Amino acid sequence: MNGVLSASKLMKASEVRKQCTEMRNNPTQMFVVEMRAKRKLSEMNRKVSARREVS
Repeated sequence: MNGVLSASKLMKASEVRKQCTEMRNNPTQMFVVEMRAKRKLSEMNRKVSARREVS
């Protein structure tokens, strides 16, 4: 299983490495983060499509 970490804030390299290690060691946490990201993306897509319908 490959994971991708996207930082939404500036982080030190050591912080990124620490988060990657935590995610690798805890697949459940990775799954939760992935589901939250997918939900946020779908909400953003809904907002964009709603704006297109109004225009």
